[in-house]
This record gives sequence, C-alpha cells and structure tokens, in this order.
Amino acid sequence: MSYLEYNVKAVPSGFAKFLHLNWPVILLLSAISSVGFLMLYSVAGGSLNPWAEPQMKRFAMGMVLMFMVAMVPTWFLRNVSGLAYGLSVLLLIMVEFFGSTGMGAQRWINLGFMRLQPSELTKITLIMFLAAYYDWLDVKKVSRPIWVIIPVIIVLFPVYLTLRQPDLGTALLLVFGGGGLMFLAGVHWAYFAAVIGAGVGMVSAVFKSRGTDWQLIKDYQFRRIDTFLDPSSDPLGAGYHITQSKIALGSGGWTGRGYMQGTQSRLNFLPEKHTDFIFTTLAEEFGFLGGISLLALYIGVIFFCVVSAISNKDRFASLLTLGIALTFFLFFAVNMSMVMGLAPVVGVPLPLVSYGGSAMLVLLLAFGLVQSAHVHRPR
Repeated sequence: MSYLEYNVKAVPSGFAKFLHLNWPVILLLSAISSVGFLMLYSVAGGSLNPWAEPQMKRFAMGMVLMFMVAMVPTWFLRNVSGLAYGLSVLLLIMVEFFGSTGMGAQRWINLGFMRLQPSELTKITLIMFLAAYYDWLDVKKVSRPIWVIIPVIIVLFPVYLTLRQPDLGTALLLVFGGGGLMFLAGVHWAYFAAVIGAGVGMVSAVFKSRGTDWQLIKDYQFRRIDTFLDPSSDPLGAGYHITQSKIALGSGGWTGRGYMQGTQSRLNFLPEKHTDFIFTTLAEEFGFLGGISLLALYIGVIFFCVVSAISNKDRFASLLTLGIALTFFLFFAVNMSMVMGLAPVVGVPLPLVSYGGSAMLVLLLAFGLVQSAHVHRPR
C-alpha cells in the first residue's frame, strides 16, 4: 500500500470528522472566550452592549468558520497557501490606497458590515505559506543560503507593508512568527545568531536616528519606549497607560476586589480597558489567581497543539500547527508583558478576550487550520 493510499484510507470522512476534532482545544478556546465575555460585560458597567454582545456574535461566527475549515483536507490547504498569502499581501497594499484611519494609523479596510485588518490575516497566511514551502523543500537544503533568503523575503515583504501603516506590534509578531517557524523547520541556529546581532545594531541605529531627518520610527513609538524605560517620567501623559495598569494589577492582590468591583476600570482610570488592557481589569477583579488561571488556559491550548503536531506524520500539517501555536503564544505573551510593564506598549490585543472583530475571526480561522491538520493526519 502506497503512502497516498494509506492517507486516503486512514483519514475519517463525513460525520466521523467531527468525532476526530481536537476537542480539548475547542473547549479551552471556548473557556477563554467566555472569560472575555465576562470581562467585557464588566467593563461596560454590567451591560451586554456595546462590547459583550457583539463579541459573542463574532465568536459564534468564528466557531462556525472554524468547523468549516476543519473539514477541508490538508492537501487543499497546502495547495492554496501561496494564493492565500498573495491575497493577504494584496489587501495590505490596498490599505495603502483605500484603508480607513483610526487612532492615527491606517490599518483597516471598511467592508460595510465590519472593518477588516489585513495584517491580522497575514499572520496566519504567512505561517501557511512558510509551512508549505518547507514541506516542498528537501530537508537537506533547509539551511543553504539561497533557500534561506527566499523565506526571509516572504517574511519581510508584509513586515514592510505593515510598518508603513504604521503598526509596529503586528510587524514584530510577523517577524517572530515567521522566524520561529523557520527555526522549527530546521534552519541552522547561526542564521538566528546573525539576525540577533543585526537586531542589536538596528536598535542602536533607531536610538541614534531620533530627531534626525532619517528617523527610523515615529515619535509616538519613541514615546512608548521612553515610557517603558521610565513610566514615572510622564505619569499623566505618555506614561499614563502603564501607570494605571500597574495600579490595577497591584490592587487586585491574590484574589481580587471581586467581579465588577474594579475601581480602575469602573471609574475609567484605565484606558483601552476593553481592548489592549483588558487583562489588567481581570487581574484587578480576580487577582493573581484569576490572572494565572487565564494563563493556564492559554498554556493548555499550546500544549494540545504541540502534542497534535508531534504526533502528525505530515510535515506541512505539523509545521502549520506549530506555527499557529507559536503565533498564539506570541499574542498573549506580548500582551501580558506589555500591560505588566515588561515590554513596551505596542498595541497587541489579548487573544479571544480583548474586544475586536477581525482579530477573533482570523484567530478562530487559524484554529480551524489546526483542526484540519489534526483531523486529516495519517493514522
């Protein structure tokens, strides 16, 4: 029996596919989203509107989308990965000309019923395309310079377009997500050492460019760096966000003030309380135990994805699952580090908890890819 025949006979069909879904991941994603609904209800002062109810509807749409994608064979996903990547890059280019502006950045395309942020979609299509590339490439060629340059270009092109919006946080996630998948695919560590060295040089150049005609990043991004290094230098200006965030985190103690009893969020001291800084609201109301419980749910998702990837004999499916798990990890790790003052504020939402339409839908679509890899894996 050939490998292809083995795959066809081993993969479940019809209703049996639902039985072979990675149900622990689905349950954990539902639990995390439920935490988000509760927190959005709380920050709205005990109301389903304007945030909790729309978030619930988007979650329902996202779950339907996830189940639909889960039924798609992995070979089809592999074949369309290049098209998906190209489409997301095209949307990034369209943002340059037709994008809508919000909070000083041009990142969205208005579809009428919702605003789509193409950079969110690119995080996933980039992983798909790189996984397909390394599935096609002979393992012996993975670390050869010519075959390393190609995926570097694949990563850096959307990064450049995202930085022009400007969206430094998403650009960094694209770099770390793409670079992480290259490492998982077997690219030699020496390349990453060289990149880290170049990164140190780039950081030095960024600081030296401040106030010059060739300034490399925006003024507000410099202010975020200043605030990260010394929030007390401007507690009522650029440092306000992180100062109030730390107050909320500290006031929660071990068990928190109680549900809907957080003073920082209810009295509107905490900015962006329904998006980027929603974790601080949770920590204030449920304390350290609430925060660590949410973190455990996130780690649970990563654990079951890694187990699925390790047991998958299909290289594309395995790399796809690991890449999405890595991207998911970067989402919550960067957000939590940001609101705790361990990283600069770069505008990364907390996955499935922060309010947001395109972010939730794209993330659940990504887990639909993980489910497809799990359901259609060779047995």
